[in-house]
Amino acid sequence: MISPKVTIIMATYNRAHFIVETLLSIQKQTFLDWECLIIDDGGTDNTKELIFEILKQDKRFQFLQRPESYGKGLPGCRNYGLDLAKGEYIIFFDDDDIPHPQNLECCVAELAKNDIWFCRYIREVFVEDFDYKFDYSKDYTSFYIDKKDIQRMLNNELQFNSCAVMWKKECFQSNRYVETLMYAEEWELYSRIVSSGFNGISINKTLFYGRKHPQSNTGEFYRNNPIRRASYVEAIILVVKNLKEKQLLTYSLKRYFMAFSMEFEEYNLFETLLNVLDLPTFEKLKWKVFYAVLPLRLKLYRYRKTFKKKAVSC
Repeated sequence: MISPKVTIIMATYNRAHFIVETLLSIQKQTFLDWECLIIDDGGTDNTKELIFEILKQDKRFQFLQRPESYGKGLPGCRNYGLDLAKGEYIIFFDDDDIPHPQNLECCVAELAKNDIWFCRYIREVFVEDFDYKFDYSKDYTSFYIDKKDIQRMLNNELQFNSCAVMWKKECFQSNRYVETLMYAEEWELYSRIVSSGFNGISINKTLFYGRKHPQSNTGEFYRNNPIRRASYVEAIILVVKNLKEKQLLTYSLKRYFMAFSMEFEEYNLFETLLNVLDLPTFEKLKWKVFYAVLPLRLKLYRYRKTFKKKAVSC
C-alpha cells in the first residue's frame, strides 16, 4: 500500500458488539486516502471473526495484536499504532463510536494550512442507537489554539477528547502516551504536545459521536474505580512536572491543581504537589493555609449560591 495521507489508530478490547458499526462508519468517510490500524489488546471475544469480511474486502484495515513489548491498555496500543503509522496525519478513533462522514475530509483541509499542527473539532455523545442524520455543511467558525490556552485545556473548559483531534505526525516524534496511565492519558499527552509549542485550530463542527455506556473508562472513573482514580493522580503529577520544567506553571494553574487535589485526599496529592513544586518555605506555608481553609470557603460558596436561588424563586 502506498503511504496514505491519514492513519487512523483504533485500540480494541472485547467490543465485538460495537466495532462493526464503527468500522462501517469509517468506510463511509468522504475522504478515501486512509489506513486504519486496529490494535487488539488481548481480547477474548469474537471480534476478529466478526470483522473478517471487512478486513478481507477493504485492505485499508489492518488487524494487529499488541506485542508484549508495549504495555497492556489503551496507551500501549496507541503507541504501537504510532510506531506503525504510515500516514502524514494521525487520528485516534475508539472501537465503539461513530465518526461523521466528513471527519477526515474537514480535518485534512484544515491541516493543509502550513501554520497549524492539529485540528480540534466538536464531539457529541449518544446513548444506545445512533441517529444517522448528519449535518454536511462546511460553513463553520474556528479559532486558533496555542500555549496560552493550556489552562483552558487542563480544566476542561477547552476539552481535548482523545477522538476529537487530528494531528500532524511530527507532534508525536518526541511525545508518546505514558503507558502506565489507565485514565487521563490523552489529557496528559495532549497538554504536553501543546505546551511544547505545537499550535492548532479548533473548528466549530461536530465530527465525532462518542457512545456513552457504563463499560467505558470514563464511566468507570465516575463510579470511583480505584485504578482510574490512581491514574488521574499520576497524570496530574506528570502535567505539573511538565509545566514546571517549561516554566508555564502560572499562579492560576497552581491554584487550580491545589484546589483540585482535595478530590484525591486518599492519595495525598496535595503534599505530593508541594514536593514536586519545591517551593520556598513561606510560599509553601501560604498554600497549606489555602488548602486548610478551602473546605470552609467552598461550603460558604455553596450556601450563598443556594440562598440566591431561593431569593430569585420567592
